[in-house]
Amino acid sequence: MVFLILCLGNIGPEYADTRHNVGFMVGDWLARKHEAAPWQLGRHAFSTEFKHKGRRFVLVKPTTYMNLSGKAAAHWLSALKLEKAQLLVVTDDLALPFGKLRLKAKGSAGGQNGLKHIQETLGTDEYARLRFGIDSSFGRGDR
Repeated sequence: MVFLILCLGNIGPEYADTRHNVGFMVGDWLARKHEAAPWQLGRHAFSTEFKHKGRRFVLVKPTTYMNLSGKAAAHWLSALKLEKAQLLVVTDDLALPFGKLRLKAKGSAGGQNGLKHIQETLGTDEYARLRFGIDSSFGRGDR
């Protein structure tokens, strides 16, 4: 069984290590923890993969910027011939307190632009998402 983990963030040094890039950070952590191959640049994203307990996990960090994340989601689902049930999107959430996690099997975008674009592109909100609280009380450039 194959699963796609789409880790949302923005490319570029100005976004590196910012709270808004928590999706990329989670992807990097998973890749290190599971000794995945080095990230490779592919269509709309950097990707790597690892196996765990008989399952294959493909990690993807879109190069489309947050607001166009649906392009990467659609491409990788199609390229890997996966169903939406095999997709997990990892993203930040300004509405959640810093450090709080929320896992849902489906639901609204809740104002998150990456999720909005994924839902518009895929035509559904029925895919899993893991949100990391980054709290709106921080300034834009705060890390």
